[in-house]
Amino acid sequence: MKTIGILGGMSAASTQGYYRLMCELAREKLGGLHSPELLIRSVDFATIEQMQMAGEWAALGGRLNAEARALESGGAELLLLATNTMHKVVEPMMAGVGVPLLHIADATAARIVAAGFARPGLMATRFTMEEHFYRARLEAAGLLPVIPSEADRAETHRIIYEELCRDEVRGESRAAYEAIAARLGEAGADCLILGCTEIGMLLGPDNSPLPVFDTTRIHCEAALEMALV
Repeated sequence: MKTIGILGGMSAASTQGYYRLMCELAREKLGGLHSPELLIRSVDFATIEQMQMAGEWAALGGRLNAEARALESGGAELLLLATNTMHKVVEPMMAGVGVPLLHIADATAARIVAAGFARPGLMATRFTMEEHFYRARLEAAGLLPVIPSEADRAETHRIIYEELCRDEVRGESRAAYEAIAARLGEAGADCLILGCTEIGMLLGPDNSPLPVFDTTRIHCEAALEMALV
């Protein structure tokens, strides 16, 4: 089994989910006492969030590059960036790094295409919903992403940063996300991408009005498959 390096902490809530899910998947697939070979580097999200809001993306790319190099030096043979938003800086992050990165949007797009869907609704941070770095990967796979209205984008983003990243789950926010997902369906979406690694705390197959593609689960499943080749 290859050693998977996870660059996380963005937020800590989602990275905890990555670790738990990776262990569950390894046990289900391999049985017994098996667990994955992992290296995890968890950064301080308060600093990252401040740099995001200040638009310091070049500096963030350099910061994550140092972390990716550290994971490679520590023995990682495959890298995961345990956040959708920070894939905005994936190119500078991987500069000079000699091990592959499994891109979360590519893994998600492949799963959606294989399932026969074409117009995924995208719920995520405003960076991921509004900028091209993520949607371009979906479009390259032949998908036509549908994003929420301006008001729904603002509420989706607010709940992520003010609640989910702090590990807070509120019933009224669950209802708000269910309503946003329903409006995406009315706008023509045929499925739903949980395009922030925390959104699964509120939405899932049991309460989404659309078929769900959880990027955290998809990322972990694809990584374990790669690690076992």
